Amino acid sequence: MNEFPTLKTGAVLQYPAGKRLQHATRITRFLDGSEQRFRDFAAPVQYWAIRLDLLTEAEMRQIQDFHEAKQGQFGSFSFVDPWDGTEYPDCSFANDALTLQYQEESQGQMSLVIRNNEA
Repeated sequence: MNEFPTLKTGAVLQYPAGKRLQHATRITRFLDGSEQRFRDFAAPVQYWAIRLDLLTEAEMRQIQDFHEAKQGQFGSFSFVDPWDGTEYPDCSFANDALTLQYQEESQGQMSLVIRNNEA
């Protein structure tokens, strides 16, 4: 399985959700006070903040198993941007740990961040 798993509804996230771009610029300051600036990445790095509520145990286990199979940040997978439907083939988890919480006997919530590695 090399594609981020979907929920039983077919969605990859629930709202509210977040999406951000990160630009990275390095600044070298010289003794005379002048500066030189350059980009760390050719393009901005894209992140998706995903929060999932009212998940069934099966959905939580599916995402946990996927996270473990990818070894956290180490593995890559494809992810479809829910805002515009674009598929990004080289994404990874931004963190090695998942934040998950069981609310009731068969319901839980989790949050995670996905990073586009194509920058």
